[in-house]
Amino acid sequence: MSTAAPQGYVRPQLPLISRIFQTPAASVSIYLVVVGLIVYSAFNGAQAMGYNWQWYRVPQYFYTLTDDGFQWGEISIGLVKTVELSLLAFFFAVILGLCVAMLRLSGLVVGKAMAVVFLELVRNMPLLVLLYLFYYVLGPIFELDRYWASILCLGVYHGAMVSEIFRAGINAIPVGQWEGARSIGMSKPQIYRFIVLPQTVRFMLPPLTGEAVNMIKSSAIVSVIAVAELTTIGRNIISDTYMSFEIWFTIAAVYLIVTLILSIGVSVVERHYSVH
Repeated sequence: MSTAAPQGYVRPQLPLISRIFQTPAASVSIYLVVVGLIVYSAFNGAQAMGYNWQWYRVPQYFYTLTDDGFQWGEISIGLVKTVELSLLAFFFAVILGLCVAMLRLSGLVVGKAMAVVFLELVRNMPLLVLLYLFYYVLGPIFELDRYWASILCLGVYHGAMVSEIFRAGINAIPVGQWEGARSIGMSKPQIYRFIVLPQTVRFMLPPLTGEAVNMIKSSAIVSVIAVAELTTIGRNIISDTYMSFEIWFTIAAVYLIVTLILSIGVSVVERHYSVH
């Protein structure tokens, strides 16, 4: 059936104000205005409290120049630890998510039941409770230190979300391609490797990007068990200097920059797949 519009049909136009607010420039402007209002309100509140701003001390926590040469600061080291933690946890989440998705789509009663139980258990448990479970319960049993307990916790929590992304991407492949692959004698692993998974990349890139951004933000919660990452470093600096406003604004800006770089990078890759 043709989906072309009938002759003489005029597509309704959105109101001018709606079209203006849908432009990228308007979105960025609104974002900057909101951020500016938040910063302005925080500044006024701090001034009313008689807070003594010490922004001049913040750069030393990014880098220092000493007689021994260039030295990375505590915030820079914390950022590297956060990225490292997030990458390892995301890699584990992707592997686990793919396995769970395969089990759910396998048609095996036991495999499907295990996948459903895993998903329902993880998705309905707060991340903080899951972190305590891994560190205080599973950690002593399997001799996990706080760092690897954090990686496994984040990987399991986000692996449940990633599995649904994989399942939706696999289900987006037309049934005719599965039947055509079987008709030429391809096995199921071959179908997944050469036909299904390569095509699902363009479907899964946007939600996987969102999950990676959520992973970076979720990594801040491991500060409650004193894992050395960006948020923990920020809390330690504040306990030594009492520069609450400066440090938390700086930490928030660092998280924002990292997630924006990730989003922009994946957008470039996504456009590449759309073109080719």
